[in-house]
Amino acid sequence: MRSAARHWTRRPARHCSPRYRCGSAPERLDALLSAFVAAGLAEWGDKTQLLVAALAARHARPWPILAGIALAASVHAAAAAFGGIVVHDWVTIRALTLLTALALLFAGGAGLFPRKAPKLLIGARCGAFLASFACFFVAEFGDKTQFLTFSIAARFDSFAFAAAGAVAGVLTAALPALLLGARLTAVVPVRTLRLGAAASFLLFGCILALNALILV
Repeated sequence: MRSAARHWTRRPARHCSPRYRCGSAPERLDALLSAFVAAGLAEWGDKTQLLVAALAARHARPWPILAGIALAASVHAAAAAFGGIVVHDWVTIRALTLLTALALLFAGGAGLFPRKAPKLLIGARCGAFLASFACFFVAEFGDKTQFLTFSIAARFDSFAFAAAGAVAGVLTAALPALLLGARLTAVVPVRTLRLGAAASFLLFGCILALNALILV
C-alpha cells in the first residue's frame, strides 16, 4: 500500500517539450488504467446503472442507448480531463496528490449511500439515442466520476488517456445494466459491489492523503 502511495506522490518525469503533452508510455498507461478502474468502480450501483436500466426497459434498442451514453460520457470526461491538465501546471505534486485523495474520499463517501434511479426527463418519442444522451448528460454532470477524471488528469498531466480511461470505465459499468435491464439488482449483487468499491476508495484516499502530508 505504501509503495503504491509513494508512486502517486512522485511527479512524472518530463520527456517532451512544454508545447506537447506526450509523457512516457508508463505514465500514459498509468493515467489510462487509473481512470478506467476509478470510473468503473465509481459507477457500480450508482445512478448511471439505474438510469441505463430504466432506459433499457423503455427502449428495446440497446446500441443507440450505449451510443448516447458514450457521447455524453465523452463530453464529461473531456471537460474534466482538460481542467485537470490546466491545473497540473499551477500546483505542486503534493497538492495534486491531495486533490486525488479528496476525489477518492468523495467517491467513497458518496458510494456508502444508495442512489435512486433518476427520472427520465425526455419522452420516448425523442428516440433512444437522444434520450440516453440528454438523461445521462444531466444526471452525471458534476458527479464523482468527473471529479476523479479531473484529479487523475491533473496528477499524470494526461488529457487523452485519462479521458479515454474514464469513458471506458463508465461504459463497462453500464453494459450489465443495459443487458439485464430491470433484472440487474436481482442478478448482480449491486449493493455489495457498491459498498466494496466505496470502502476501497476510502482506504486508498486515506493512504494517499496521509502520504502526501508525510505522515506515513
